[in-house]
Amino acid sequence: MINISPRQLEVFVQIARLGSVRAAAEVLHLTQPAASMALAEMERQLDAPVFARERGRLRLNTRGRELLPLAQELLERYAEFGRVGCGGDTELGGELRVGASNTVGNYRVGELLGDFVRAHPHVSVRLRVSNTAEIVAAMLDHALELGCVEGPVAHPALEVQPWRDDALVVCAPPDHPLARKRRLQPDDFAGARWVLREPGSATRSLSERALSMLPAGETVLELDQAEAIKQAVIAGLGIACLPEVAVVDAAANGRLRVLRTPFLDLQRKLSLLLHRQRYRGALIEAFLASADGRG
Repeated sequence: MINISPRQLEVFVQIARLGSVRAAAEVLHLTQPAASMALAEMERQLDAPVFARERGRLRLNTRGRELLPLAQELLERYAEFGRVGCGGDTELGGELRVGASNTVGNYRVGELLGDFVRAHPHVSVRLRVSNTAEIVAAMLDHALELGCVEGPVAHPALEVQPWRDDALVVCAPPDHPLARKRRLQPDDFAGARWVLREPGSATRSLSERALSMLPAGETVLELDQAEAIKQAVIAGLGIACLPEVAVVDAAANGRLRVLRTPFLDLQRKLSLLLHRQRYRGALIEAFLASADGRG
């Protein structure tokens, strides 16, 4: 009979997340030999390894990837058992790992996390900010419980829930020839010098879709942060498609100009991502309730 303990499951989950026994031991306040013994005992009971050893790091093998969401679910159910056993009065605790694409993580983090953090002060929220493609990859690896991205996502393992409406705007320096035109037409953008986000970002994908409706221009810079692109535009290095929320202050104080481009479709949806195999325990349900205003 298999008799795997919660501690062994904790060690397994943390090694999967951090890639080493030493790092997992530190997080769990164990000695490294104790963590190694916990993993070895779990693998002995399963009669199979759950990690491949690659250049000093541990990476989940096929069996490990199958077991990880089950281990996470067992630990969450164990915590819920204790909370319900105490009459349900125990406040939510633990750690919630959330991934956000750059627009959300840099400009809408208060909307995304504020109500949840205030309602659940004993939950440690770990926010990872990256582009949409990297957040999707982390979700598929079970490295994150939830994601919030600005790009379209179509993967059978992920559930996508609409969260907010969002839009890009075309920006130029105040002294740019396009900023001085009273009524812009698509042909006015012929030969324009563009500053774009890096490939893999949702902003880049939407920008490329918009640029396909305009005469050919030139890409002069590729940057991985909206804030860096905004500063490049302010410095006169080119024009750019940027999230509207990112340029409000700079437009208000005259450092850049938002161009009127009704002939371009720059609307998009921000969405929450959940893994279909991931158990939705009390933490995830509380976050979802908070995100849609029910919490």
